[in-house]
Amino acid sequence: MLQPDISSMKRFLILGGVIMAVALGAGTASGQIIGPGGLPPAQPPPLPGPKIEVPKVPKMDELPERNYVPTTPRPSFSDKVNACLDEAAASGLAPGDRDSYVRACANSR
Repeated sequence: MLQPDISSMKRFLILGGVIMAVALGAGTASGQIIGPGGLPPAQPPPLPGPKIEVPKVPKMDELPERNYVPTTPRPSFSDKVNACLDEAAASGLAPGDRDSYVRACANSR
């Protein structure tokens, strides 16, 4: 049976420990070392703040301006019923079947 070589195992473990210590130690301190170039570049100047404008204050004697949107007159219910009756007749519905169609059509418009 082979005898383990304790001295070579000790040297291997010590060498591995030194390598790990150097690798771990160098990674944490490398960000704090200032290189030959000097200090890192300065940060850019801050962006300007938002532009603040004073709102227009209405005058006491002046009426406010209103933007009225012209609206088209809405059709009355009887106009809707007549349009639905015309659609029902044009689609070929029998006079007895038009009432349920016209009711649903006029209420949905």
